[in-house]
Amino acid sequence: MKFIHILIALIVFAFLYLLVFERDSLLSFARGNSAAPAQTENPAAAPQTPDDNQKAETRASVVAIHSVARQVENAILLRGQTEAARQVNVMAETSGKVISEPLRKGAYVEAGQVLCRLDPGTRESSLTEAKARLTEAKARLPEAQANASSAEARLAEAIVNENAARKLGEEGYASETRITAATANLKSALAGVESAKAAVISAKAAVEAAKAAVAAIERDIANLEIKAPFEGLLETDTAELGILLQPGSPCGTILQLDPIKLVGFAPEAEVGRVSIGARAGARLATGEQVTGRVSFLAHSADPLTRTFRVEVEVPNAGLAIRDGQTVEIIVSSGSARAHLLPQSALTLNNAGDLGIRFVDDQDVVGFAPVSILRDTTKGVWVQGLDDKVDVIVRGQEYVIAGVKVDVTYQ
Repeated sequence: MKFIHILIALIVFAFLYLLVFERDSLLSFARGNSAAPAQTENPAAAPQTPDDNQKAETRASVVAIHSVARQVENAILLRGQTEAARQVNVMAETSGKVISEPLRKGAYVEAGQVLCRLDPGTRESSLTEAKARLTEAKARLPEAQANASSAEARLAEAIVNENAARKLGEEGYASETRITAATANLKSALAGVESAKAAVISAKAAVEAAKAAVAAIERDIANLEIKAPFEGLLETDTAELGILLQPGSPCGTILQLDPIKLVGFAPEAEVGRVSIGARAGARLATGEQVTGRVSFLAHSADPLTRTFRVEVEVPNAGLAIRDGQTVEIIVSSGSARAHLLPQSALTLNNAGDLGIRFVDDQDVVGFAPVSILRDTTKGVWVQGLDDKVDVIVRGQEYVIAGVKVDVTYQ
């Protein structure tokens, strides 16, 4: 029994060997054909047919365009928002109760228009009193000046008497007592003159103080009418009727939107290309396009973003542009020659450089690095190419520099 098992295993092994390694011979034997010796093809030794030559000369097909450089304006793209030219919170400068009806937000106000009117209270009486004191002070000034003139006359008389007493004393006709009295009178006259002059100065000071008091009260009365500093739109309601305002209390907020500012931020690498007065165009989120000029360029960078503030001033006569709208700003920075190409024509070489593939007059592919000037809806403006170049726009990803291709031009 053991011998039979071994024999069966050998037969199965032989069959599997023939089935796997000698399958062709086994099938030929089964069909009644003799096994022919296998011939190994040698591609190197086999002669090439005309069809093989045609396959070897087959080229890749690409589509190219004739591109000619054009003079285009170089520009910087900034993103930002609109800002009001001026925005002021109009504050009260004196205290008082509001006695005027409020103006509602959105109303257009002229420069000098009254926004809030306050109750004058007793200010008119205080003004009358201050004016009376001014009149009194002015009346005392001539009196003080007259006293000064009288004191100067007495001083002149005392000088004459003192000189006469001294001469008489030298000749022996005046006693020492008389000379001493004349000298004392002279000193008293001098003191009287100084006192009179001080009185004149005091009277003049009283007049000026009275004038200042009148001016202060008149100024306080003028501040009872809180007026718009410039024309614009009310962003908030003015103070409600009957509310008590203190100095520094808000009466209302005014925006000036004509002209309006477009504010963007230029990166460090491009801020040198921006200049005051440069032409600029902008597109709002609504699709509206406006033009203006650069009115401000910051000399100090934002400490967080390291960007520089750029402001463009544009007219806004219809007030269609609002404060805080998103905007894309293009600032002109000179002109340059560039090619307008489809964005799909851009590719990368093995080194990772951005560029395009082109064909020369021998239909040989080449690679040229480019720099993007700006992006538009019609394509990208690129620099770094000759004035005339045949750019591959289809199939550039399937060819490399140095190969010959079949070119079809658009």
